[in-house]
Amino acid sequence: MLRVLAVDDEEPALEELLFLLRADPRVHSAEGALAATEALRRLGRAQNGGQGGADHVDVVFLDIHMAGLSGLDVAGLLTGFAAPPRVVFVTAHEDFALRAFDLKAVDYLLKPLRRERLAEAVRRVAELVEADRATRAAMSASAFPSSSPSSEADAHVGTGSGTGVVPGPSRPPASPLADHISVERGGVTRFLPIADITYAEAHGDYARLYTREDSHLVRIPLSTLEERWRARGFVRIHRRHLVSVAGIEELRVDAGSLTVRVGGAVLAVSRRNARELRDLLLSDAKAGRPGNGR
Repeated sequence: MLRVLAVDDEEPALEELLFLLRADPRVHSAEGALAATEALRRLGRAQNGGQGGADHVDVVFLDIHMAGLSGLDVAGLLTGFAAPPRVVFVTAHEDFALRAFDLKAVDYLLKPLRRERLAEAVRRVAELVEADRATRAAMSASAFPSSSPSSEADAHVGTGSGTGVVPGPSRPPASPLADHISVERGGVTRFLPIADITYAEAHGDYARLYTREDSHLVRIPLSTLEERWRARGFVRIHRRHLVSVAGIEELRVDAGSLTVRVGGAVLAVSRRNARELRDLLLSDAKAGRPGNGR
């Protein structure tokens, strides 16, 4: 029996999908989320609770076009989980099928949904989940006869690098990686130079990092990045944005509102953060450390 999470920011579409899923005898439970960030919080709890936890999710039915994070963003983040749920996309758009299957989606359903087509997707997921469970059971059985864990093995459990999420820079890496942050895309981990990041944007418990050419989503709150990167010249200018002072190209006051241009984007500076930003810019200027084109 499957535990399902359905995600769609349009309530009527979500209710229809949940109605059809709950009518399928292979579905044990089907819960809904109206936003990607809400879905990620639930999936994070499920991951922390393990396979047998009350919040466990076997499969996520994901819309693609949603406000904020897209379904593709969510699926990309799930590839960093230790035991990610299966993914089925449910969308009105055909254009993303190749990207969806690159992300190891089980199926790609087009709206308006047909009951028979949804049932086929549920069948595919159920077979895969059952195979996953059988594999885990076999691995557990083979491991059971082994002797009790030694203190050395216990030590390894506590020091392993796998966290089941997109890792941040909190681990003390080797020197060449101290100035980088690890990001994931399509199951591939890259080490992004922090110096290349122009600003970061808050997405709930996640942050999107912007360079001049690209952007990456990481499972780190903006407040954590603010604390870690303060010494690297990053400053909070708004509850949603953290910017590299060296990357600020323009500071503008218009009708009492302050904005900065960084990496081609124009970002508002809140009144609360304006004084700290001005003090930093003046400090740089007095010290003879002008920013890039500032």
